[in-house]
Amino acid sequence: MKRRDFLAAGAAPLFASPAWVGAQSANWPGRGPIKLVAQFPPGGLVDTVSRLIAPHLSQALDGQTVVVENRAGAGGLIGSQYVASQPADGYTLLVSHASVHVYAAATRRTMPFDPVAAFTHIGMLVEAPMVLLVRPQSPFQTLEQYVAAARTRPVRYGSSGIGSANHLFGELLKIEGKAPQHDHVPYQGSAPAMQDLLGGQIDSLLDPITTNVAQLQGGTLRALAVSTPARLPALPGIATFAEQGYPSLTGSQWLGLSAPKGLPEPIARRLAAVLPEIMAKPDVIARLSELQTLPRKTPVMGAEFVKLINTQIDTWRNVAKIANVEVIA
Repeated sequence: MKRRDFLAAGAAPLFASPAWVGAQSANWPGRGPIKLVAQFPPGGLVDTVSRLIAPHLSQALDGQTVVVENRAGAGGLIGSQYVASQPADGYTLLVSHASVHVYAAATRRTMPFDPVAAFTHIGMLVEAPMVLLVRPQSPFQTLEQYVAAARTRPVRYGSSGIGSANHLFGELLKIEGKAPQHDHVPYQGSAPAMQDLLGGQIDSLLDPITTNVAQLQGGTLRALAVSTPARLPALPGIATFAEQGYPSLTGSQWLGLSAPKGLPEPIARRLAAVLPEIMAKPDVIARLSELQTLPRKTPVMGAEFVKLINTQIDTWRNVAKIANVEVIA
């Protein structure tokens, strides 16, 4: 089955017989805990969001226990592959991430699963915008100064690895800015890249804003651009890529709620109904606001979410092709 043939979360043709669906979903949730799988280690955004929503999901599902299970490794592939292999019974859910379901899909020669068709994608949770970071003492005061320099001499930007979202954002800036010397320096994660940025070994770092809010507010980092459509209220001094002439660099890394393919429609519908309510809870919004990582005002659910994932895969696959980025694994 082609990826585009998978039309919607909970699409009926992918389900088993109506009798089986009715028997399984009528009693859901009713046995054992629901596992909420986080693809990345404790302490990161995926883990934080998972643990933030788990008690609310439990409350919304009649008090059913929801436990967060970290299955990290291979840039999130291990956790996604695990969930894809589980029964579609509503007891194993995934906090899915664009790094796997978009950027890896766009850059890897092979994937161990179909990032769309192997799942029932229920809805988007939050979006984490990208930010272009420099040292406080950097000579670059604006994005235009930065791009102009990369047109004539090497300007080195770091990322969390080849084929990552921050790598592709950097390549898109190179393409759009006609800056052939915007040179990529890959790292095994953002932490060592940040160390080299602060040490002056690289000129900039493209990174999700989530882990950098405190440093930006405290002045230990400076940002030249953020990938949101409009400026962030908490950081109004950071101009967007769009207002500086690069609208194609408007985007983010999203987190979503997904399940194995073939999730019975009544279960998918119930999860889709409670998800926007959970994400609108005051304590959820307050914590996400601290991270500058918020849900969309209009929830992106079901078929619309699937369409967005497919569109993003195609967009970034095209960028990867132009930039000659391919992960062979």
